[in-house]
Parts: sequence; C-alpha cells; structure tokens
Amino acid sequence: MREPWRRRPGWLAVLALAIAALLGGGFLTPTAAEGRRADRSATHTPGTGVKTGEMRDWAAAQRSSDAERRADVAEKRTVGNRSAVKRSAVPAGPRAQTTARTAAEPGQAKTLVLYDTAGPYGHLGELYAMGVANLGGHFGTVTAKPVQDYTSGLLEEFDATVYIGSTYYGGEIPDAVPQDLYLDILLSERPVLWVGSNIWNMANAISLQEFEYRYGWDPTTSFYESNGSVGQIGKVRYKGQELTRKIPAGADGGVLHPNVKTGAGYPAVTEVAQAVDTAQGTEQTFPWAIRSANLTYVGEIPFTYVSETDRILAFQDLLFDVLAPQTPEQHRALLRLEDITPMSDTTKLRAIADYLKSKNIAYGINVIPVYNDPKGVQNNGVPRTVRLAHRPALVNTLKYMLANGAVLMDHGYTHQYGNADNPYNGLTGDDFEFFRAHVDQGNYVVYDGPVAEDSADWAQSRITSAFAEFARVGLPKPKLWTTPHYAASATDYKVFGQNFAARLERSLYFSGTLRGTEPDAGRYLGQFFPYPVTDVYGTKVLPENLGSYEPEGHNNNPPRLAADLVKGAQANLAVRDGFASFYYHPYHPVEPLKETVEGIQALGYSFVSPESLIQ
Repeated sequence: MREPWRRRPGWLAVLALAIAALLGGGFLTPTAAEGRRADRSATHTPGTGVKTGEMRDWAAAQRSSDAERRADVAEKRTVGNRSAVKRSAVPAGPRAQTTARTAAEPGQAKTLVLYDTAGPYGHLGELYAMGVANLGGHFGTVTAKPVQDYTSGLLEEFDATVYIGSTYYGGEIPDAVPQDLYLDILLSERPVLWVGSNIWNMANAISLQEFEYRYGWDPTTSFYESNGSVGQIGKVRYKGQELTRKIPAGADGGVLHPNVKTGAGYPAVTEVAQAVDTAQGTEQTFPWAIRSANLTYVGEIPFTYVSETDRILAFQDLLFDVLAPQTPEQHRALLRLEDITPMSDTTKLRAIADYLKSKNIAYGINVIPVYNDPKGVQNNGVPRTVRLAHRPALVNTLKYMLANGAVLMDHGYTHQYGNADNPYNGLTGDDFEFFRAHVDQGNYVVYDGPVAEDSADWAQSRITSAFAEFARVGLPKPKLWTTPHYAASATDYKVFGQNFAARLERSLYFSGTLRGTEPDAGRYLGQFFPYPVTDVYGTKVLPENLGSYEPEGHNNNPPRLAADLVKGAQANLAVRDGFASFYYHPYHPVEPLKETVEGIQALGYSFVSPESLIQ
C-alpha cells in the first residue's frame, strides 16, 4: 500500500524563548508570523508566540539602556563621583541566618525562580521563568515568583535561586529588585544563578567595593557592547563543545562583557563558558558565563532563537552545578517511530523493526489509531476513514514490534481536525488535531490558537476514543503520549497528564500559567528538553531534542539529514546527564535510520526504552 505523502509544519526551534511572550514567542523571541514545522525543530520558525518585531524592539531597548548606563558611568567618572551606594544605605534589619549548604537528595532539590514583570516587555519575564521552572522540574520542586515579591531570607529556604533579568532597570523603569535580595545573595552560601540584566544594580546597592571583594569583577563597568557594537557572537564554547548562537540581524541584545578584576585582593573568577565574537574578522573571545563564590552569572538570557545545537545547552547543564553537583556523567538516547497510521506500510515497518532488534535497541512506536481523509486527497476525491481494526496485518506487525523492543505510544486520535484545512488538507498526519493553524503568504505555518470546541471534556473524548481503538484490536493501553504537531492548549495538556504517565515531545507553555490567570493563547513559550522534567502543568515530559530526519525542506524549514541529527547529539554531550532523542518516519528507508542510530551510538550514547523513564 502506498504510504501517504507527508507535509510537516516545522516546529521552530528558534525558540526565542519567546516563551510565548518571550519576545512574543523556549526556553524560550521570535515572531508569530514565523512558522514552525510541527513535530520537528527548525531554525526559522517561531516556537513561541513572540513577535519578531517585538524581539527586535526589546533588543534595541536593551542596547539603548546599556548605552545610557555607559554614558552615565563615564560622566560620573569625569566628575570623580562613584555611582555606588554605600552599604550603610542598605536597610539592615534582622536577617535570616545563613546556613551551610547540604546537597539535596536526587530529585528533591528546591529551586526558587525570580522573574521581572515591569516595563513594556514585562510579560516576557513569566515566559522565561516557565522555561527555567520546567528545567528545574528535572531536579525537584520549583517555586516561581515575580522578583518584587521576594522577602528577606527567602533565599535560604531553597537549594538554589535563579533570577532572570529580562527587564533592564534604569532610566524611566525603576529597579524592582528588592534590596533584601541583593544583600541576601551577598551574605548567603546558597548558590545563585543570575541570568541577564541588572547585576550592576546589585553592585551599586551593596557597594562596588563589597561586590568586588566577594565576586572579583565589576558589573558597573560591564556592558553589552564592545567597540560600539554587540558584535557577531555566533558560538559559545562549553565543556569542549562549540554551541551555536544564531540571532537574526538587529534582534541581538548582546552578551554582557564582564569586567573581571585581577591582582592581589581579588578572588578568583572562573570562566564557565566562552563567547566567540567574529565581528572584527577574527575570533575575539570573552566570558559568556562566570562563577565566583556563590554566584554564577550568565551574560544573556539564552532562551531566544534556540536550536538543537544552541548555547541553551550550557545553561541546561549549569543547573546541575547549582542543584545536583554530584550527578555522574551519562548519556542516553531515545528513538520513536512517528506517524504510524492504519495506512502504514507493514513491509517497511518490519524492516525497521528487524534492524532495531538486531541492534538490541528499545524504542517507541507512535500510533494514530484512525486515519481520516475527509476530502479524498489520497483517494481520488472520495472521503475515506480507515481504522486499525480494518488492517489486521498491520496490527500483527505492531504486536511483533512490541514483542521485540517497542513500546506503544498514542499520537492523537486522528492527527487532523474535522474537514478543515488545518493547515493543509485535513489529512491524518499532515494536520493539527488540538490547535488551529494556517499557512501565510510567505509559506510559514502560523499558529492561530485552540480549536473552537476546546475543553477538558472534548480533549478527553479524543483520548477515550483512541484508547477504544487500541483495545478493539488487542493492543495495550499506551502509557506515553505525543501531541500531534506538538501543539495544544493548556487545558489539553492537563488532560493528557491525567491519562498518560508522560509526554514525549516538545510543548507550548502559555502566559498566565505561573500567575494563575486565564492562559493567553497568543503568548506562549515553545520548549524542548535535554532530560526528563516535570513541567509547570505538573506532568512529566520526556526529551525530544534532536528533531527528525527530513530529506526535503518545507515551509521555510531546511532539510534535516542524519548527519544533522548526529551533530545535534554531539552538542548535547555538553549536558552531563543529557539525552539524544529523535524520531523517525517509517515511510523513509532504513538506511538513514541506521546512519543516525549508529552515529549516535558512536558518540557514547546508549539507547533506552521510553517507558524506562517513567518507572
């Protein structure tokens, strides 16, 4: 039987952590008009609801504010007046007693995430915070708060604190960071991971002398620009890996160049990761992340314009340093076969199953139990519906796979939406099931929001119907789920969590989730993970961080070959307990799958069953 042709909207990995608002659009600021390919990561589509224009505006505002700060510092130097506020000016009051840190038990770490809400781009803070909170869900529990809600001594109640400085405080936007937080960081032994802006305000608040004495660098003379430009920082080096950093022209707010002090009297500052700038025609390097005492500082928010080989990997690994420093190095891999429908070719499935059995590789099979072609796109204009029960030979093949290393996964009920073009033709596997989308004039897939009848009952009815189809042919009830084209509403994700032990996918996280308000479907963060997490919906998500083999480009997404997947796995070696997780469509030949699997194994990864991660 001929395998249905597939056209897949690319899931943009340019996650400008638009965390939906992230710039309007994961971990992390791209544009809603930039489309994404459904299940795979692409480098041109927005995985977050962030508008590209907004991201550019945010970056321009940061560069402008930084230039004003530089000018202010220069003016004060000219008149011989230091801008630092004396430490005595900081309200003292009773302080919580600092305690020596004892490493948390594995999976029991408590993380405090603080984020900005002020200013014209204040909505980005919650999106970024969701990106960090989701990652923190790998290590234990997470509490997220607007930074202005911090109270004295709160830092001591957590194993580590992450502050995301997404609003540049200064000028017309007064500093919203409480003085208590600045002083608690200085006096504590608890690790703090500071990301992005406003570190200079801490130095000014506690006095520059105190900051330099403990941390060994001067944030008040550290700026995002060098030689009048943010440069062309295309790489970040971390733990022997060269990670990519691809920011569109004009959308780069820069990476802070820390002014590290040297000589007697200053503590050692460790360069944790290195930025590589080629703006001058040759490689110029400076610290991308540094550490001294209890403070690790990252010079930008790395949740924007993310790809499978991106510098976000350095940040994801740094969380181990502050939350689980005793974690041993290990690298595991996951594989799932995607979009298996009642129309799938049993001969091709058997060939792949036999190859994977010969390599002793466990894997997932993502099955769509009902195939719909409401417009007869592949049946001469005659509508057609095919169920698993109509294909006993296929069912036997699936059972053969389950007996030889596979685990059953549910990939929706029909993986399409009624008779609508959503966005293509109504065909199973091509279209979205739980979200509306269209293709714009630029051939980008644009996300429009939840389907009209979206509700917990509606989503549950789709899952219940899928379960019934599996049971009818004697297949087990799936424990794992992958959302069709990785897009659903916050309501839907919660329903998925009630029915499955975990999702294996990339996901959308909507503005309002942390604040407990109605989710804003127009502002969301698209994110993928290097390790299993418990996300802000309270559900377990297994990693899919490499995308899929796609020999042809679609919707402005380039082809993605086996070598690209292996390259992504190479970069992910930067994460000490990270995964290389990809999916493969079984209508492709076996050979590219062999190249991918064996290339990943050659890097030292060991394939494990997806179900082994939910025990």
